[in-house]
Amino acid sequence: MNKKLKLETKCIHSGWTPSNGGPRQIPIFQSTTFKYDSADEMGKLFDLESSGYFYTRLQNPTNDAVAARIADLEGGVGAILTSSGQAATFYSIFNICEAGDHFICTSEIYGGTFNLGGVTLKKLGIDCTFISADASDEELNAAFRPNTKLVFAESISNPALVVLDIERFAKAAHAHGVPLIVDNTFATPVNCRPFEWGADIVTHSTTKYMDGHATQVGGCIVDSGNFDWNAHKEKFPGLTTPDDSYHGIIYTEKFGKLAYITKATSQLMRDLGSIPSPFNCFLLGVNLETLPLRVERHCSNALAIARFLQSHPKIAAVHYPGLPGDTYYDLAQKYMPNGTCGVISAELKGQRESAVRFLDSLKLASIATHVADAKTCVLHPASHTHRQMTDQQLRDAGISPGLIRLSIGIEHIDDLLEDMEQALEKA
Repeated sequence: MNKKLKLETKCIHSGWTPSNGGPRQIPIFQSTTFKYDSADEMGKLFDLESSGYFYTRLQNPTNDAVAARIADLEGGVGAILTSSGQAATFYSIFNICEAGDHFICTSEIYGGTFNLGGVTLKKLGIDCTFISADASDEELNAAFRPNTKLVFAESISNPALVVLDIERFAKAAHAHGVPLIVDNTFATPVNCRPFEWGADIVTHSTTKYMDGHATQVGGCIVDSGNFDWNAHKEKFPGLTTPDDSYHGIIYTEKFGKLAYITKATSQLMRDLGSIPSPFNCFLLGVNLETLPLRVERHCSNALAIARFLQSHPKIAAVHYPGLPGDTYYDLAQKYMPNGTCGVISAELKGQRESAVRFLDSLKLASIATHVADAKTCVLHPASHTHRQMTDQQLRDAGISPGLIRLSIGIEHIDDLLEDMEQALEKA
């Protein structure tokens, strides 16, 4: 796709070029397998000597067209779609980490990612050090070890809404010879361009804003192609030494800038199989076409709601990086000058009963665990995700009993404000 095209145009056209008389929309290749006329043709595919399709667990034309669209949106050289955002996170780390290795992760990360690094990957022999996104340069550099293989963080953390200083973290990672992986789910490529600030790999839960309609669960990994794996060969043997499962192929030698994505596809997807269905990818591809329009509305609505809540007498605090005065406002202006996301955290005065009454009184917004789709939804951590904790345990975890998370949708702002106001009156 023409790199000079604007992102709004790429959302519609990237990844699929219709042939003369062919389908204008990306087709659904809902097939497990693909036919060839000779055994030799298929053999070359298994040896990675030819490009093509033979089994959807590894690759599928529908999936690849949508992956190419997302790669173009992020400015990467290649991408792979996975069956969930969690799968994308796992693959992005496991593609270059193995037993005995270590990585660094920001502590404000999404809870599922925190558990992945703090519990599950430890069972595979991969150690993780958690460090605050606000840590000093000295603290950050002290976290690196000789066996550190990567740094993982979120551009905007879920749900703490901490904005990452991407440039600073990339500089630290590169000084220690490892890549920076950034989960860009909340900001999306519409609002944040991690590769332009030094990040090397980007992940997404496409379930969120990219899909935007709560119709499919999925994930994506995008490689910038900028990290020089060969400059640190000893750190990344999976990419720079022969892969015996593919007749001794060395990914960096054979595939160059596509080494990381090719290994994730041909090795991890082959062995672990977290492939999304072609139909889910089709839905994602269609929904991507309106991503810039939706993100703009999400952000404008969220900013209006944040300002309303900030001035309301029943609200103790509002956390939203797009709001002037927020702790992360300056970083947001640097990395996301056109907007951040549609997610807000707000603290109601009083105990959890007040927050529960507020949620129960909402008429337009839905009580749901989901975030980042067209419909406004809310969650009360003390009653839901952290229900088992006492009020004191909640405070120790940084969650007040009155904290609510709001994912602001694309409804008309007047209707949303009216719904918030009437619910707050009853709280």
